[in-house]
Amino acid sequence: MKLSSLTRTRGGRVLLVTVPTVAALAFTGTAVAQGVVQVSMSVSGQEFTISADKLEGTDFSQYAGVALETDKTKQHPVAIANIGHATLTNLCQSIKTPFGPSLLIHAGTKPGRPAEADGLQIGMDNLSGTARFENIRIGVDASTVVTAARGNVNDFAMDSTKVTIDNLHQVAYSTQAATFTLTDLELGINLAGEECP
Repeated sequence: MKLSSLTRTRGGRVLLVTVPTVAALAFTGTAVAQGVVQVSMSVSGQEFTISADKLEGTDFSQYAGVALETDKTKQHPVAIANIGHATLTNLCQSIKTPFGPSLLIHAGTKPGRPAEADGLQIGMDNLSGTARFENIRIGVDASTVVTAARGNVNDFAMDSTKVTIDNLHQVAYSTQAATFTLTDLELGINLAGEECP
């Protein structure tokens, strides 16, 4: 699922990643140099896009890390975001194929029937939207965040008991969850290569 860039706004959106993420990503170079805080899965190295009208989640944390490709020779700096339980309204995921068309997945498109995930972890390099955090803590030790998934001792992190993101758009290398319920799932190939908005 792909997220939009942390470094720009579009259509008047407020960046989700303001002070908290900028501060966290300032430490990404150190994490990559040390080869620590890896996403706990090998990645293909190809990014994908995720968008949703709204994401609502409980038990949120974020810290810097790296996503390693399968052969372990290439690594990608990422922001690792964890959410204990998330609901996503009008979810879209897209990935461009090497030969032009794209794979599009839609779920949670009907009123009152969002997609849901438990134990969600995303390794992303871009995210935008309008976000609200409740009980946020910025600058906490990554090994003490509120989520089950945690970073390394003494690494910079932020966490929150609740997060709401409107007009979510992100670019990511990996997504994993303990359970992921794609309500009213639709999957198809788009020959024109369209991606999520």
